[in-house]
Amino acid sequence: MTKFAAVAGAIILAILIGGTAGYWYFNRATDTFADCRSTTVGGGTSAIGGPFTLVSEDGETVTEQDVFTKPTLLYFGYTFCPDVCPLDNARNAEALDLVQERGYDAQMAMISIDPERDTPEQMKDFTSYLHEDMIGLTGSPEQVKAASQAYKTYYKKQDEGDDEYYLVDHSTFTYLVLPETGFVEFFKRDDTPEQIADTMSCFIDASS
Repeated sequence: MTKFAAVAGAIILAILIGGTAGYWYFNRATDTFADCRSTTVGGGTSAIGGPFTLVSEDGETVTEQDVFTKPTLLYFGYTFCPDVCPLDNARNAEALDLVQERGYDAQMAMISIDPERDTPEQMKDFTSYLHEDMIGLTGSPEQVKAASQAYKTYYKKQDEGDDEYYLVDHSTFTYLVLPETGFVEFFKRDDTPEQIADTMSCFIDASS
């Protein structure tokens, strides 16, 4: 390698490092929630979430504006789920208790991805068992699909013929949604109630 090539390479490397650092510092400087984030979303957080119209556990037609009136832990699942959904939502309920004990006004919600069986009444039974501040949402297959697509979730009914006890494969992320702001963070299955509560508290503080 010639001396010129070595110098040129060093200059290009410095530019690349400087540019990346500048980009990182610029985003931290312009992101209100930068100190709270532990995940990265391709395309940015604005790529997830959006308008939806669903049916509440009380049988009323609601939109995202009716639902997200306070910081919300949002999950996509179904009441006939044998293990994953109950465990994930129980974990979310524990995290919500921790947040509420710290004095924050927050809630949790689940959008059913099994509208064929999850009636409003079924949703209400499910949410009442898990947490008094949990909202159950269902709707037509089209309404549920639109909400799922907005939040980039996956679900697929297993082919079990006419078996009424069919299972539904689905993604298992929990989303943190803030009023007016919208989606800000997601949590994985291995995140603990304490981790979720700490992150949620940080986002609520930063939004006020």
